[in-house]
Parts: sequence; C-alpha cells; structure tokens
Amino acid sequence: QTNLRKELEKCKHPNSRKTKALGKKARRQNNKHKVRLGHAIKSNITGEKLSWFLGQLDEDRTAPLSPQEFEDLIALYFTRFDEELEQINLKQSIGKHRANQHAARKDVITITLDKERSEYRSGGLELLNLCDPLKLKMLRDWDGSALSVQHLKLDLVSHNMLQRLKETPKEATTTGDQMEV
Repeated sequence: QTNLRKELEKCKHPNSRKTKALGKKARRQNNKHKVRLGHAIKSNITGEKLSWFLGQLDEDRTAPLSPQEFEDLIALYFTRFDEELEQINLKQSIGKHRANQHAARKDVITITLDKERSEYRSGGLELLNLCDPLKLKMLRDWDGSALSVQHLKLDLVSHNMLQRLKETPKEATTTGDQMEV
C-alpha cells in the first residue's frame, strides 16, 4: 500500500497509463483483502456455532447423540438468545423514549434466528453430524480456534435428515426381527 502511494505521487498526470495501472493494482489488492476478511468472518461464525455445541455436550460423553437428542440440542440452540430478547423487550417497555433502544441488536438477533430456522427446515445448517461417532470425536479433539475450522468436515444437518436417521434404526430392528423368525 505504501509503495503504491509513493508511485502514485510520482505520477505527473492523473490520466496517464501508469496512473491507471497503479489504480488497477490498488483496487485488486483491496478486493483481495475483502475476500480474506469474508473468509475470516465466516470461519469465526462457524467456530462460535461449533463451540456452543461443544459447550452443551457432557464432557465425559463419548457415545454419539441419538437423532432425537441432536434435534433437542438444535432446538436449544435456537433459543440461545431468548434471555437477551426478553431484556431488550423489558427495556423498551419501560419508557416511551426508549422504544428504539437496542433495536439494531434485536433486529440482528431476529434475522439471524429466522435465517437459521429456515436453513434447518430446508437445506440444512452447516454443522458436524453429532450422531456420527467420528464427527463427535473430531469435535472433541478440535482446539477451538477459527483457523482450524476449515479442517473439519461439516455436514448440512436438516430436520428431514434427522427424521430419516430416526426411522433407519427402526427399520434395522424390524428387519433383524424378521431374520430371526
């Protein structure tokens, strides 16, 4: 950046080829920086989500979650902001001049929750499938840094996927009973 500034100061005419080339180079560096920031933000958000799920699991649990337990854990994940939303509503109800206080935070929370719920109902949330013993072990071994999130193999966990997982053990037990007869 500093070298580009010095070179731009040396240029005599604003429409010269050299000035345009330096401007193009500066825009390119700026766009690269924006892309790097976007990846960092996404890995931070994913890291926070995974650390929340890791914090909710029992420390001595080694067995994978059942689909019903995982569904309950996701439902608990959707209620993680309830206390903060209650505090905001309480502060807004106290005085007439405070109706807009914390409105931006409330909007961010509601938009985030709506987006996550719609993702869960349709395509799926980007999470580790905690019903899989290998993925649970990967989460346990994760060091908690946002940089190492990229090494984890995330799945799209949806409501429909968990419903299918609930049905498959029933089918396996019914086919096993039929085999014995």
